[in-house]
Amino acid sequence: MAALFTGKVLRANREQDEVETERELSRALENKVLLLYFGAGQCPRCRQFSRLLKDFFLRLTDEFYVERASPLVLVYVSRDETEEQQHAFLRTMPKRWLAVPFDDAFKRELELRFAVSEVPAVVVLKPNGEVIVGNAVEEIRRMGPACFRNWQEAAELVDRNFLLAEDFEDWSRRSITEPIRRLKYKLDKKTEAKKKERKEEGEDFS
Repeated sequence: MAALFTGKVLRANREQDEVETERELSRALENKVLLLYFGAGQCPRCRQFSRLLKDFFLRLTDEFYVERASPLVLVYVSRDETEEQQHAFLRTMPKRWLAVPFDDAFKRELELRFAVSEVPAVVVLKPNGEVIVGNAVEEIRRMGPACFRNWQEAAELVDRNFLLAEDFEDWSRRSITEPIRRLKYKLDKKTEAKKKERKEEGEDFS
């Protein structure tokens, strides 16, 4: 996937950090499903979808929801009118998002290459750059994080150890308190283990 961005610069961490060397790009992009998000912070449709996409991304990559981040990376390709608008938008999005610099003509090349005519649009790519879904906006709206499993299978990732920590099959029916209950479960298990240890230690001394 790094081949798509060879000789290009990507911005990281919502700031001005650059991810530009071949090694850095390879580490950031290889063996992952890549989402190219074409949007604009001032576009009403994009604003509405961006909130959904942010939640989608976090539920697959943030440790609050999953024990191990899914092999997923997102690159924002903006149609913002100014660089300030792009920065303002990215400040509201996950820190792990990457972005093509505002003044880079490569944005237009990507639009032409993937036939993007309107926004929002999300192009889903395999690690080798092949298209899995030409525009996944409706799929993400309809299925939520569950659609990632289909992309992961289609991508035929080399590392099969990347597994979702949650079963997203019936995600829409899950309670928003699920991550909290899961954390409580982990704490309860630790408490049980400590009690068992103390009990065993007590038996040893008796």
